[in-house]
Amino acid sequence: MFMNGIVKYFGKRVFSYTNYHRIVRQKKTMPTLSQLMVPLPVKSGPDDLNVGAELTGKLDKEEVVKWLAKFYQRREIKAAATENGIDNYIYHQTYLSFRKFCLEIDKLPVDLHVTFSDIIAGACHLDSLLPYFVRHAKQVFPHLECLDDLKKISDLRLPANWYPEARALTRKIIFHSGPTNSGKTFHALERFFNSKSGVYCGPLKLLASEVYYKSNQRGVPCDLVTGEERNFASVNKTPSSHVSCTVEIVSVNTPYEVAVIDEIQMLKDPSRGWAWTRALLGVAAEEVHVCGEAAAIDVVKEIIMSASEEVELRRYKRLTELMIEESSLGTLEKIRPGDCLVCFNKQDIFWSTRQIEAMGIECAVIYGSLPPGTKLAQAKKFNDPDHPCKVLVATDAIGMGLNLNIGRVIFNSLIKPTVNEKGEKEMDTITTSQALQIAGRAGRYGTQFSTGYVTTMKNEDLPTLKRLLSQHPEPITQVGLHPTAEQIELYAYHLPHANLSNLIDIFVNLSTVDDSLYFICNIDDFKFLADMIQHVPLPLRARYVFCCAPINRKIPFVCSMFLKFARQYSRNEVLSFDWLGRQIGLPFACPNTLLDLVHLESVFDVLDLYLWLSYRFQDLFPDASLVRDMQKELDCLIQAGVAQLTRLLINSETKVSSGTSQAVEAEENRPVLFTKKTLYSHDRNAIASGNPLSSHGRIADRLLSEGLLTPKMLEELKKEWQFQKDCEKESFEASNGIVDKSNPAKHSKNDPLNTRRLNRKRRT
Repeated sequence: MFMNGIVKYFGKRVFSYTNYHRIVRQKKTMPTLSQLMVPLPVKSGPDDLNVGAELTGKLDKEEVVKWLAKFYQRREIKAAATENGIDNYIYHQTYLSFRKFCLEIDKLPVDLHVTFSDIIAGACHLDSLLPYFVRHAKQVFPHLECLDDLKKISDLRLPANWYPEARALTRKIIFHSGPTNSGKTFHALERFFNSKSGVYCGPLKLLASEVYYKSNQRGVPCDLVTGEERNFASVNKTPSSHVSCTVEIVSVNTPYEVAVIDEIQMLKDPSRGWAWTRALLGVAAEEVHVCGEAAAIDVVKEIIMSASEEVELRRYKRLTELMIEESSLGTLEKIRPGDCLVCFNKQDIFWSTRQIEAMGIECAVIYGSLPPGTKLAQAKKFNDPDHPCKVLVATDAIGMGLNLNIGRVIFNSLIKPTVNEKGEKEMDTITTSQALQIAGRAGRYGTQFSTGYVTTMKNEDLPTLKRLLSQHPEPITQVGLHPTAEQIELYAYHLPHANLSNLIDIFVNLSTVDDSLYFICNIDDFKFLADMIQHVPLPLRARYVFCCAPINRKIPFVCSMFLKFARQYSRNEVLSFDWLGRQIGLPFACPNTLLDLVHLESVFDVLDLYLWLSYRFQDLFPDASLVRDMQKELDCLIQAGVAQLTRLLINSETKVSSGTSQAVEAEENRPVLFTKKTLYSHDRNAIASGNPLSSHGRIADRLLSEGLLTPKMLEELKKEWQFQKDCEKESFEASNGIVDKSNPAKHSKNDPLNTRRLNRKRRT
């Protein structure tokens, strides 16, 4: 019996009450397998002759209906159907389909026709229909025929067996455990740099790029491999012995001497955890160095034990002292050089930045949706001791991936928006792990700050922060898994009529995992993309690849471009640089308002998507190099915009614009609707103030940011608006007898148009 606060032991594992009830809740909310299956229509064979009618005569359809109803109500039939894997839902759906088949088909199969004839004549028992009913059920629901095979495909209890190359080695696993700024990753990378061959697996492109540059600077040729980028150390582009990559990209077939897997606690991530599980079990290296929190030690040992391997543990302590201040900051006027104000939403980022710069203090800004180049530029500005910028305003994006010379971390709030299992937005206090990760960025070893400090902006948050930082992160008990393309292809072979989203649902429903150790990662984003392109004719493998694309589905412009990419690919038409430029509205201009900046960030994501697809479909996405050059130019524009963020904020508020909160909402919170939207919106306030389609108008800015309006379309609408204004002005002058002296011929009495207007005036 599970009780709150009590843990129960399963073998050597500790299974928490919270995890147990999360699994039970997931299983209760999950639809049954039968509900996921879509009934298929069944048609009669192509026989020209109605042999059954010739043998026994034509059937009385009313009698057929009567006997089918009796058949459906028999308990013995229901029990027999259950033994054949037919539950109540399938039983009812099959009955409806079977009855329709018997009544609407003129030429029933001979054996079925004869059986019905015998039942009606009293020469045969009603139960004789059972074999035909079961046969029909397997036609309507094909999974009944191959259910055992499907269950074998989705058996995920032993993922270690998926990687024969790694199992063929006697791997040495070394766990570098410690808090932030303890040197754990440094020691693992030293072994990487001194190896004959190696691979580094990082959680972010920034970290992978940092290792790539460090390795080459030390004279160790190293290639960079991410989802959107391939950089070779050698000029002739031959592969190097060392590779730095994002964790999703790591090869499980290439042998290495040393592998480094960073931020191993990400195993528990509900969306990306599968990538760390795959790397840990599958990388084919003689030595595997994993770095991360102590909370992951037990679960890593358990996973490695399932692969018949052992873990060597190395613990590290923080190299600099971290102190919690006794008082909160209270006001931004107390900001000092080396401070980092951490906010958990963009509105707070923008508001705080404006307040700080209003006091004459220049500050750097870092948040998640900024391009990597912009983040690095802002970090470099903040880290430079000779630069006047001494204050940083950032989201928790600084938690990993950036080396920052921070003296004090100030939490603007401890409440962070999260997404629950239903995809709904919730506000909750940050976890102990998040608090430690962010606060630990203060007092980086080797900087001028030998001691790191941490505090809050509000007095009421300080006790909570002290409690969070005094605790250890809760031990990780489960790690993520994800269905592979090969597994989904096998499912599609058995269920050829199911769409990709449906196949994923069926796979998850039938999957068997060790609930005490593994969970299926969140596939909502995958299914969202699968549903979006369901109507686009694509081969299954290509459809699967498209749905794995890492895009933010909350940004309408990115989603619309994703759909355009899929459609263009399905028509086997090349997605050239010129085609892409027309879609995204080249050329770009330096952002003048916050909406402009938000739109450029979404365009950057579209270019990232193009590059990601170009490495998987090189023939139809041929201009990766040109797109990368364009992306660099766009990154410079975004950097310029962020450098003048206060000016953008002022412009957003003083001009006819959507403002700060609406700009953030347009990017993150606006729901994606795949319906036709009219480009002409009527805003009385905007019309009263002038041209509602001007370059600084509310409607125009919003439509541009959502990708529903291009600059070319905007120019055409401006011309139409100006033409309409000229016509109205001319009509007003004519009706009031006003003559344009500069052009008397325009209002001549002989002008037919003017004559008609004057006649209309007389009549009124």
